[in-house]
Amino acid sequence: MKNLLYIGNKLSKHGVTPTTIEILGPLLEQEGFVVIYTSSYKNICLRMIDMLWSVFQNRKADYVLIDTYSTTNFWYAFATSQLCRLLQLKYIPILHGGNLSFRLQKNKRICSLIFNYSYKNIAPSNYLLEKFKEQGFNNLICIPNSIEIKNYPFQERKKASPNFLWVRSFTKMYNPLMAVEVFSMIKKKYPEATLCMVGPEKDGSLLEAKQKNKDLKLDILFTGKLSKQDWISKSKEYAVFMNTTCFDNMPVSVIEAMSLGLAIVSTNVGGIPYLLENKKEGLLVQDNDVDEMVLEIEKLLEDDNLFVNLAKNARQKAECFDWECVKHKWFTVFQ
Repeated sequence: MKNLLYIGNKLSKHGVTPTTIEILGPLLEQEGFVVIYTSSYKNICLRMIDMLWSVFQNRKADYVLIDTYSTTNFWYAFATSQLCRLLQLKYIPILHGGNLSFRLQKNKRICSLIFNYSYKNIAPSNYLLEKFKEQGFNNLICIPNSIEIKNYPFQERKKASPNFLWVRSFTKMYNPLMAVEVFSMIKKKYPEATLCMVGPEKDGSLLEAKQKNKDLKLDILFTGKLSKQDWISKSKEYAVFMNTTCFDNMPVSVIEAMSLGLAIVSTNVGGIPYLLENKKEGLLVQDNDVDEMVLEIEKLLEDDNLFVNLAKNARQKAECFDWECVKHKWFTVFQ
């Protein structure tokens, strides 16, 4: 039985969308691993201190998993990885965020201190795998983000309807205002259209989206954060999943939408084209191109065969990310 220390932002109790630490960790526990988590502190300074103290306290752990992002959280990964090096602990960065490739270019020396000395670097997508290889890092394994497919019942929809779902944290990185603008244009042709936007506020983007909704006299439903079970249930009322992000890697929310039988229309950024093949498993448009997304959505709404095929193919692709398939790759890492 392996003992794991998992370092990440375990903040769902503060109203934040659960991240990988709260998805992967429990799945590993189901397989018999002992997992200790850090950190749940909302304050970033306290969180950093707690992470470092946890590394020291658990210096006999077999492995340390470190969720590694591109923005502020990057520095948590740097600090904890260097303490792991000092204590001769095997640490495993799990690479997140479509913007992490820019961090490799901006902070080359610091990145080398993290990723050249790790036991393994886990890339959830071939996109980040390629970006890291381009920068000379070789100690890489691609293990995709996973879900338990049994929890995502496929709903077969015979016909497209102008009912849209958007699920993400409200932050500028995920560009929720684009979804509002797209919906405004769709509404002119399909007055019966509906849009539901699910997710918590992060940087004021939710207030901006609500104000734009009011200014444009739309009727968007903003639910705030919903539990996984609640938004899966809510998804039955919708047919098309809009993903408007500016940066991305391998978003679990998109994999979940693929599993549920929704047709995906997404910006073609970061790892998205590695996840969705255009016109086969989803429709992809350029970043922040409202007109192009409206055009692709109209094609979808006017072609039931396209809609049905996209949803069916997306579900088949999503089944590859079932935990029962993915877990064996993790077992190989921990052997």
